[in-house]
Amino acid sequence: MRRLGELEAVVMDVLWSSDGPVTVRRALESLERDPEPAYTTVMTVMDNLHRKGMVTRERDGRAWAYRPAQSREDFEAESMASVLESAADRDATLLSFIGRIGPDELARLRDLMDSRGERP
Repeated sequence: MRRLGELEAVVMDVLWSSDGPVTVRRALESLERDPEPAYTTVMTVMDNLHRKGMVTRERDGRAWAYRPAQSREDFEAESMASVLESAADRDATLLSFIGRIGPDELARLRDLMDSRGERP
């Protein structure tokens, strides 16, 4: 499972929230962190995300512009599936998860399953 470090997660939030490719400079301007990280730090994080396959990049003049390789929802679903796949007892893990979500979310889950025809 791919896990994101703290700054990686913040940068990915910027990319997922953007409507197009994002340069390092634009990402840095969008970060709301105090103190603001150095340009080279953000550049390294974005390069690492590219190396990990989390983002794609294209030339924008002399700079690289980055975009997410997958949607936030696909990334989160993949993360959840990875946890389930590594569980020693999948049923117990699912039951424990279901026990942690609220009644509104549980009802929404039932509705989603019904809409896909996955309930008996």
